[in-house]
Amino acid sequence: MPLLINREVVAQDSWQFLDAEATLEQVPQDGDIVVPLALYLENRDSLNGRAGRLGVQFNGDDNIEPLLTDLSGLALVAIEFPVFRDGRGFSQARLVRRAGFAGQLRAVGDVTRDRLDHMQRCGFDALAVPEDRFKPEVLNAFGEVSVHYQAGADDPRPIYRQG
Repeated sequence: MPLLINREVVAQDSWQFLDAEATLEQVPQDGDIVVPLALYLENRDSLNGRAGRLGVQFNGDDNIEPLLTDLSGLALVAIEFPVFRDGRGFSQARLVRRAGFAGQLRAVGDVTRDRLDHMQRCGFDALAVPEDRFKPEVLNAFGEVSVHYQAGADDPRPIYRQG
């Protein structure tokens, strides 16, 4: 799966993603790992005490409020887009960035060319594009849309304006 970080294809990814059924006993004691939100919330202290960087993955079904106060201890947040029609990950990305998260914000799952620019505007700096959807032309997706109705993640203006 090609990984784009800051609009460039990277050759290596040091992160190991644990699946949703993973238990604390299955967590490696070193190395960079990404754990499901439920596992993280149940085992914060143990996970934060291990060697290596820590990341958390969630999707639109998850309540991320309990995570927002812990973001400073994470190096990566991965938001899953399970299907094209599920856009809740865009809102979650904005919430994570507005809560002050400065680490890598990665989109995983159904990441498609026509949404890459908007994903970046919402705060994603890393995009895992499925192999069957990646072609070098995908990189042309950034900046194709020149008019935006909402402010970007780095724009301090509110998303909704009354007028």
